[in-house]
Amino acid sequence: MKYVGVDGCPAGWFAVILNEPDDWRITVYPNISDLWKDNTDAALVLMDIPIGLLNGGTEERACDIEARQLLGERKRSVFPAPCRDALDAPSHKTASEINWDRTGRGLSRQAWNICSKIKQVNDFLRSNPAALLVLKETHPELCFAKLNGDKPMEHSKKKLPGYEERLKLLRTICKSSDSIAEKAIHEHYRKDVAKDDILDALVLAVTALKSKGDLYSVREDKLDSQGLPMKIHYYSPEKMNR
Repeated sequence: MKYVGVDGCPAGWFAVILNEPDDWRITVYPNISDLWKDNTDAALVLMDIPIGLLNGGTEERACDIEARQLLGERKRSVFPAPCRDALDAPSHKTASEINWDRTGRGLSRQAWNICSKIKQVNDFLRSNPAALLVLKETHPELCFAKLNGDKPMEHSKKKLPGYEERLKLLRTICKSSDSIAEKAIHEHYRKDVAKDDILDALVLAVTALKSKGDLYSVREDKLDSQGLPMKIHYYSPEKMNR
């Protein structure tokens, strides 16, 4: 069975593909359609991207609020998802104005930077709803925390101590973690992906593999207006062992 972790990167989508901890490959896909075409046989594809979106209103997605509550010091890594209309804006300024008009909040630069990828995934899933059986939204920091006994990571992943902290944890779960990270850095770092993109895709792949598809979610939200789920998934060894 194939398990895939995917994170957006400057070159498109960086994917870590695991069959077993010693059977793996990495690749960069230019778009979500190519990623899906190459992984239609996957048992599970976990993505760090908001899927279901609100049209407006002052409340955020409930799954984002709850994930933030679970992450403590790392809560800022879960930034508010844009409203749906902001996805079509031509600039950050326009997108922020639309988001303010619909929700009473501006749009962060972080959220704007992934709007094109959110739109890409949304458009793809609306045209390929069956893919929702395999392709699920998650969040890397929540995955790290759950794999770490419900303890969020201590350091920022943007800095060396945070990178080493996360890789150390992954190493205890998947013995190929060092090899995967080293190959990704050698082949793609700077040109295609950032170091934190590598960590994020890797923890999602490890989470998918360990879960074997038996996932939990922080909130059982309703579908959005396009029929897409507003739900952040994770795997919990603690719950599985009860």
